[in-house]
This record gives sequence, C-alpha cells and structure tokens, in this order.
Amino acid sequence: MENANPEGQVPSPAPQAAAAPIAAPAAAAVTAPSNIITIDEFKKAEMRIGTIVSAERIEGADKLLKLAVDFGEESGPRQILSGIAEYYAPETLVGKQCPFATNLAPRTLRGLASNGMIIAGSDADGVVLLHPSRSVPNGTKLS
Repeated sequence: MENANPEGQVPSPAPQAAAAPIAAPAAAAVTAPSNIITIDEFKKAEMRIGTIVSAERIEGADKLLKLAVDFGEESGPRQILSGIAEYYAPETLVGKQCPFATNLAPRTLRGLASNGMIIAGSDADGVVLLHPSRSVPNGTKLS
C-alpha cells in the first residue's frame, strides 16, 4: 500500500473546508416613489361612468367647462367643472360617457360648485377623454 501510514492504515482524505455560503448580491438601495399609495387608499376613490347631458363654457374662464353629468342618481345630474375647454367644444361632449371621480369633496371654482372630476389623459398634444368601449348604465363603477 503505497499510501499507507506506518500503522498500515490508509489515511482518510483531508477534511474539506465547509463551503462558504454564497453571498446574495448587494441589494441596490431601492427608494419607493413618494406618490405610492396602498391598495386600501386606492379603494377609497370612487370612480363611475357618467353621461354628459349638457356642457357649456363659463363666462370669463378660458379653460373651464360646466358639465351636467348623469350618474343615475335620484338627485339628478351633478354639476362638474372641468378644465378641458381648450381641447373640447361643449357641444361635442353632450351624450358622451366618460369616467369620473365621484366621491371628491365639492370644490368651488369661479363661484360654481364642482361635485366630481372627469378622468382624462394628457400628453404633449393636449387632453384626451376616455370612453367605455360600449355603452354602460350611468353610475357603473370602475374596478
């Protein structure tokens, strides 16, 4: 036995060093954007589809339109003011269904109460209104 020690025993292999645990890559510092909200906060926003039954310019206001919006409520259409007059003629809005935030605290602009807010997108070309792909009952909740 060429690998035997003087007592005739074969030496056991040298103990292996324990494998070092693989370190996780250093995590990059992740900073959450300051506008992040929880799902519970988001659920507080009530958004519904409404039909614009009338729209008119507000005298002396270049950007504001006064909309009457039907949400199927017993109290009748709500008055909602919107800063979309630069992009939409009032007569083109009548009969259109759009999404609105409906549980905002009322706000007074130019002496008129606004009881909601239209949901719209905007880009370099201006404001774009959103519409359901088919007609739905007034007051339909967005989810």
